[in-house]
This record gives sequence, structure tokens and C-alpha cells, in this order.
Amino acid sequence: MANFPADFKWGVAAASYQIEGAAYEDGRGLSIWDTFSKTPGKVHNGESGDVACDHYHRYLEDIEMMKNLGVKHYRLSFAWPRLFPNGDEVREERGFAFYDRLIDALLEAGITPLGTLYHWDLPQALEDKGGWVNRDTVDAFEKYATAVGEHFGDRVKSFSPINEPWVVAWLGYGIGYHAPGRASRAEAFAVAHHTVIGHAVATNALRAVRSDLKIGPVLNQTNFICDDLNNPDLAHMHDFFDAYQNRFWMDAFFHGKYPDVIMEKYADELNAVIKPGDMELAQVKNDFIGINYYSDGRIGLPKEQGPSKPSGTLELDDAPRDIPALFGFELDGEFPGEKTDMGWPITPDGIRNLLVRWKRELGDRCPDLYITENGCAYGDEPGADGEVHDDKRTAYLKSHITAIGRAIAEGAPVKGYYQWSLMDNFEWALGYEKRFGIVHVNYTTQKRTPKDSAKWYSEVMRTNGATL
Repeated sequence: MANFPADFKWGVAAASYQIEGAAYEDGRGLSIWDTFSKTPGKVHNGESGDVACDHYHRYLEDIEMMKNLGVKHYRLSFAWPRLFPNGDEVREERGFAFYDRLIDALLEAGITPLGTLYHWDLPQALEDKGGWVNRDTVDAFEKYATAVGEHFGDRVKSFSPINEPWVVAWLGYGIGYHAPGRASRAEAFAVAHHTVIGHAVATNALRAVRSDLKIGPVLNQTNFICDDLNNPDLAHMHDFFDAYQNRFWMDAFFHGKYPDVIMEKYADELNAVIKPGDMELAQVKNDFIGINYYSDGRIGLPKEQGPSKPSGTLELDDAPRDIPALFGFELDGEFPGEKTDMGWPITPDGIRNLLVRWKRELGDRCPDLYITENGCAYGDEPGADGEVHDDKRTAYLKSHITAIGRAIAEGAPVKGYYQWSLMDNFEWALGYEKRFGIVHVNYTTQKRTPKDSAKWYSEVMRTNGATL
């Protein structure tokens, strides 16, 4: 396929708490995930990221593995509590030294890092003061961004401040499925707004330190496929869920406002935390938009219910179905077709639709677009030959990368693709039950085994997509 530009960035992604381990070493402070994972009933099998993939000690092995696969770009995250154990201004130099070693080794291997400041591991000390509900956390995040930019910005030239703010707000504070485990719609709206402002102040802080940095948000997005947009109830549900999932952050960044369908009903909850000047601040310049895409969602009418009772399904990340209840909606039913081990439908054309959508809607204002996460969970284990034959993962990746090529052909300014994930890891509330990696990890021995999908993706990267 010739649609990928010569400088297209092929990469893989991972996150600190999911792979690093060493949770109590070298002065690292507690994060909300350390606390949450030790709370009975919160994580599958009571598992945690205490050891995870032991990347903290095995990073050289993992970098060598990436190099052997031909990876040239790696999306990583900094662990805030490893650098600032209590989320204040007291540094832990051993944490800074670890990321110095990691980044220097990546660059020596010819791998360019994209750094995420916050991939959900908030210092517990900040959560004890209210977490992201407390505006003071935004101020702490600004100082943290400044410190990271000052120390690492000579080598890391691209940053995303917050990974998936929708998850931070709605899974962490809306329904308590993720850390810190709080359940309040009002708090979730406060957190959603504070992630908008947090992104803006962190972006400005990074640029104040180094003017050559490229900075953009990373947003988990989806398309909602509506069975009947002529049905006013379904049409309203479709508009609402697109607004709360996709447009909330996009409208804030590009238009300085939140979607009308949100404000019509929840203005009081949002206005309680919006300060004068916030929405002007929100329109910070973004050099790129990172999109994490896994599947589409459905808004529809199950046949057995008939036209009088709107219903549907949300297949977003690992959100259970009690999110819609926060807004007075009933969502059930099933998305037709094959699903991954997460129960998510396989909808590769959705990735093209999102990329083309933002170019169409933003026009000349559309910045560079990156797929910063895309992948699937399948539980393939090594066979008798010692190899992992994960044909379904390869098929999933091939269909989605091919769809990205089509989006580029249609004019979408897509500049890179980061596969999720480099290796199997701690999958949040699901513990180690689900495997997203193109490299298999034996969690007992920590042996890494590149799967067939890794070998396939290696050729895609080597040929700039020509093997598709």
C-alpha cells in the first residue's frame, strides 16, 4: 500500500504502571492504582502492578527486543509518583535517573520516544486532597509538567499531557470502575473539566521551558452507529454519547465551549467548576491529536423491545454498562459480529471514519493526527513449538492499519501509528486476565516471546506498509 508517507511513524505503546513494577523501590511514592489494586474486589484476582512486566529492571532487554523488531517510535509514560512521590515539589532523583537511563537507551537504539505525562497513576497524596476533583491538582500538574520538560525536553521532543481524560473522569470518578474508585456524576464532570484545563496548563508549561516541543492530547474516541437517526429518542442518545465521549474535549480545545447537548442538562454541574477565562485557556494550540481507537459503539433498538423503548450498547474501553445510568439512559443489546476477548466488536472502518471526520470538521485547523493506541485482546499462549500463533490479532491489526491507509488517501493528515501494546501487561481492573501485547509475557518467569503478530508488524514497519 503506497498511502503511507515516507516519514510515517510506526511505533508501539506502553504505560508506566502497566509494565514497570518496582512499585516500592527507589523512593517511588504510592499511586492511586497501588491503593485501588489493594482494595478487595476492585481488581481481577486481587492482582496489582507491583511487579507487572518488571520493566524497571528489564528495560534494556525490552529496548533490545524493540530494536530487533524494527520499532522506531515508542510511546511511554512517566510515573508521576516515581518522580514526585507526594505530588508536591519534592523530587526523587532516583526516579529521574531511571527515565534518564531509559530515554538514553532508547535513543541509542534509534527509537524516538513520545512521552505521556499522566497515564492514570496519580500520586495518592494528591488523591487524599481531593484528586482531580480538586483544582489544586491542576496546579500541581503544571509544576510537574515544567519539571519534566526541563529535565527531559532536550531528548524527548513530543509529549501528550494526559492519556484518555474520558477514562480518568468517567471510569475513575463517575462509576468507580478504575482508581480512585469514586462514583459521582458531578465529580466526574469536575474531573473532565479539570483534565481540559490540566492539558492546557501543562502544554503551556512545556512550551515555556522548550519552544521546540510538539504537544497534543491523547483522546480515546469511537463512532456511535445509530440504528435509526429518524427516531428522535435514538437521535438524541446518539448526539449525547458522541458529545460526552468525543466532542467534550474536541469542542473545548477547538471551539472553547462544551457541547450544547451536555450544557442543556448539566450546565449547573459544569459551571460549578468553570472559572472565568477557563474556556479561553482551553483553546491552547495543539501540534497534534492522538486518537486511541479500539471499536465502535451501537445505539439501537433490540428487536424484542420494539420501537417504544430506546436502547443500545456501549462497547467503549472496559466501561461496564452502569455509565449510561448516570444520565438516565438504558443501554443494552449487542453489537453484531465477531468480538475480541474484551467483548468489543471488530469495526476497522471506524478508525478511518474518525480520522476523516476530524479533517472534514476542522478543515485547515486540523493538526496532525496520530493513532496513539490500537490493538486487541486475545489470550493466545505459546504452543508446542514455543511460538505464539495469534492469527486473530494479526488480522485485526491488518484491517485497522489498512483502514488508516484509506483515511490518508482521503486526505486525513495521519502521521503515525502506535500499536497497543508492545507486550502483555497489567490491564487495570482486569488484572492480567486480558492480553493485548504483540509480545507474550510469562508473568512467572518474565520470559518475553514475540508473537506471530509481532513478526508480521515488524515487516509492516520495515516496508512502510507495503506488505499490506
